Amino acid sequence: MSTNTTSTYSDFHLQFIAGEWQTGKDDSTNTNTNPYNGDTLVEIQQATKDQLNEAYDAATQAQEAWAKQTPAARAAVLYKVVNILDQRQEEIVDWLIKESGSTRIKAMVEFGATRAITLEAATFPNRVHGEIRPSNTPGKENFIYREPIGVVAVISPWNFPLHLTQRSIAPALALGNAVVLKPASDTPVTGGLLLAKVFEEAGLPKGLLNVVVGSGSEIGDAIVEHKASSFVSFTGSTSVGKHIGELANGGEHIKQVALELGGNSPFVVLKDADIDQAVKAAVFGKFLHQGQICMAINRIIVENEVYDEFVERFLSHVKTLQVGDPNDQGTAIGPIINEKQVQSLRDKIDEAQKEGAKMLLSGEINGQLVPPHVFTEVTREMDIAYNEIFGPLIGIIRAKNEEDALSIANDSMYGLSSAVFTADMQKGLRFARGIRAGMTHINDIPVNDESNVAFGGEKNSGIGRFNGEWVLEEFTRTHWISMQNEPREYPF
Repeated sequence: MSTNTTSTYSDFHLQFIAGEWQTGKDDSTNTNTNPYNGDTLVEIQQATKDQLNEAYDAATQAQEAWAKQTPAARAAVLYKVVNILDQRQEEIVDWLIKESGSTRIKAMVEFGATRAITLEAATFPNRVHGEIRPSNTPGKENFIYREPIGVVAVISPWNFPLHLTQRSIAPALALGNAVVLKPASDTPVTGGLLLAKVFEEAGLPKGLLNVVVGSGSEIGDAIVEHKASSFVSFTGSTSVGKHIGELANGGEHIKQVALELGGNSPFVVLKDADIDQAVKAAVFGKFLHQGQICMAINRIIVENEVYDEFVERFLSHVKTLQVGDPNDQGTAIGPIINEKQVQSLRDKIDEAQKEGAKMLLSGEINGQLVPPHVFTEVTREMDIAYNEIFGPLIGIIRAKNEEDALSIANDSMYGLSSAVFTADMQKGLRFARGIRAGMTHINDIPVNDESNVAFGGEKNSGIGRFNGEWVLEEFTRTHWISMQNEPREYPF
């Protein structure tokens, strides 16, 4: 890592609109606090619809010239962003810890993912290409062009704010688009303003990236419905994603969408699995970032023959996890993002017990620190198994056999990520292909994201794919142009 000799970024109380840092004009204020200790990090005067319109106007005006830039020119900005990320790694990691409640382990994972997708995006200007297709009409040639889609609206989440924002804006910009971004209210800095500083330092032309921090009631629908946006990229809950889909396709202006929504990842342990390795994976895949990950293990499904052994070893490992200050290198579980999420977890704990789940491990909830809660004798219809948890709670389900395990794994409205542990690779592949999900990992955790591999889900987990060649398709439009090189005979 390079040593950062530049001054740290500041003035995060301002909006980044049309290439300028300006004060929000709404009457409301976003008080951004540290979820671990409650300290106020920054107070942001929020933006109005007029300022959102200003952002869209700037993006529209800047995009055309940016699309005409050479691939090398656009790539150079992205490579510069990678260099700045490296120089400012500690500054960025510090913000992830204090704003999103990331443990230092998770913050480093997120930084690495952010860097990887930026580096991958830097290759996109030279990878996007068209085609020439034959024609059955004499004298005709068919050209298929890939062109920028225009202005992309991005609405990003609070759980992996830096990476899940950069996952959209870096490819969009690399491919010649402009971006208007609304970060989550809990993470306006790491979810947007910090990246605006990085791109500004990298020399991105003014107007191409706009970060508008505002309340959902003021600009939430407007950012989707605005006539200037051709594409809406949203990462967040399924309920909000459905609403965005309705706005994008039911309003005056039809838009393309990419929706990465909720998950209910099954983690299946078959009877021939390496139990020690499965336990290690299950603990990390469940409790990384306090379970506040769309891909986090939501259900552990274990074949009957090894159920008791797995539970015993799993409990022993979970009991070793340190809960506390996310900045402490030894902390595995830090704070939940806000009080609303904490109350949701309290409700889920109560509901699991009411429904008959056996709580084998618990602990006192201290402020926004929620210790691991482990339940056994869980059945597929219980709330803790059927709905997304988004916290450090887990239910372990007993499966009668492999067929039953697959049935339980597929018994969900979601289909984002999944995992299966087995010693038989062919069995694992057969089982994996039987799971209805966008992603399945054999002898690994559901929490996987590689910048060159398709990322996305099925069913209520969303539509569209990120990363690699797949995001090239998302953030460009197809334009068929035919050329009639000789006079054509028409029937009348």
